[in-house]
Amino acid sequence: MFSLAKRVIRQLAGDKRTIAMIVVAPMFIMTLVSLLLGNIDYKPTIAILEGNLPSSLVSALEKQDISLVYIADSQIDAELYLKNNKNVDAVFARTGSGSGSGFEITMYEASNKSGAAMKAIQNAVSSMNSLMQMRANFVIGDPDESLFVSMGYVFFGIIAFFLIFIISGMALVRERSSGTLERMLMAPISRRSVIGGYTMGYGLFAVIQAIVLVIFNIYVLGLHSEGAVACIILIMLLLAVAAVAFGELISIFANTEFQVVQLIPITIIPQIFFSGLIPLETIPYHLGNLCYIMPIYYGCAAIKQVMMLGNGFSAIWPFILALLTFILVLSGLNIIALKKYRKL
Repeated sequence: MFSLAKRVIRQLAGDKRTIAMIVVAPMFIMTLVSLLLGNIDYKPTIAILEGNLPSSLVSALEKQDISLVYIADSQIDAELYLKNNKNVDAVFARTGSGSGSGFEITMYEASNKSGAAMKAIQNAVSSMNSLMQMRANFVIGDPDESLFVSMGYVFFGIIAFFLIFIISGMALVRERSSGTLERMLMAPISRRSVIGGYTMGYGLFAVIQAIVLVIFNIYVLGLHSEGAVACIILIMLLLAVAAVAFGELISIFANTEFQVVQLIPITIIPQIFFSGLIPLETIPYHLGNLCYIMPIYYGCAAIKQVMMLGNGFSAIWPFILALLTFILVLSGLNIIALKKYRKL
């Protein structure tokens, strides 16, 4: 027993990649989590109607750590205003008159951005010892909805990317370690054909996965979509193909299936944090800009446009173009990496 334990210890101690995954990866992930989910230094922007709120309440709001925007139009549609002004987190107004009056807070969606705006408003109202009722409305989603309904688009993107990445990455490593890939390349076949063949082969399963996942969640589990289901399937298909190309690239630098799994903490987990779980504007040190180099961000953002906002192709084409660019770039890197690192 002790001799076996010594052998395992020596084996692990000699594997620098494993040591890094055991020691460095957890510190990296927890540092990232602390930055993304810690106390945010975010200054919310709240719009109020001029002359609508009591002057004492406006003064109390001005004392909060917020940015106030004054709206002259008393007949403004708060939801439409938030859709057209994404830099504003909430519209705060008084409704009714006399004893039946109250306050209404309209926010774009439930997030820590809207939470910061809500907290500032509540602090201002409580400082006046006001007993008026407050009602909260959201442009996107419903506070009474389950997390699955409100965040379903995120789960779509993560599942579509992660599962295909694992399958394609491990399969290509297995092909190479078993000698199948080497024997195939003894025939007159180019590296471009190898990468294209694997991408198309696993891409077929990506199509099946996208169709099954969307149909099952919408028509069986009852997940609602404001837009066309066909657009969601298209986005998930491109996201899955990008995952195939990404998995192929990672597999080139891995000698075993276990090493593919070892790379997940630094290749996949960080992308999950930028998939829409956290508003990018609240991430400190401008780390939110890292989303632009992550395929999952574009997939989830496009699915959100369709599922939550009901937009069509005219709204999602920039995200589709970004995913196509990722696919082409990753495929090109795969072709180059095969020659440089495996000399195939």
